[in-house]
Amino acid sequence: MKQEIIIRDLSDLPRAAQAFLEAVRGHSLLAFYAPMGAGKTTFITAVCKALGVQEDAISSPTFAIVNEYRGGGGQPLFHFDFYRMERPEEALDIGLYDYLDSGCMCLMEWPENIEPLLPEETLRIHICVNPDGSRTLTWG
Repeated sequence: MKQEIIIRDLSDLPRAAQAFLEAVRGHSLLAFYAPMGAGKTTFITAVCKALGVQEDAISSPTFAIVNEYRGGGGQPLFHFDFYRMERPEEALDIGLYDYLDSGCMCLMEWPENIEPLLPEETLRIHICVNPDGSRTLTWG
């Protein structure tokens, strides 16, 4: 069943992030597909804040490839940015499957760059920029 959440503007992010987390409960592998500038990092930051991660700890892992955060309950979660990956096999060098098999939430930007390595159970979320500047997230 296809699901969607509309994010009207930046002030709507906390509500959208909370609604998203409730809707995807039980999924730990979350892959975000969207063009450059569509708001992947911005939305993932809102999701991390909703999970209790300290805002000043959240940053884009563009150069580090993966950042580890701690949620409000101390649980680890991982934020990946595969933009700089030229070949899917490069993700294996960082121990990709150790992260994906950890049971911890994995939030992935630019997953299309490692698509052949993603497990079947990965939830694929698409972010679309609407003409009015709002965003639509769809999955399922």
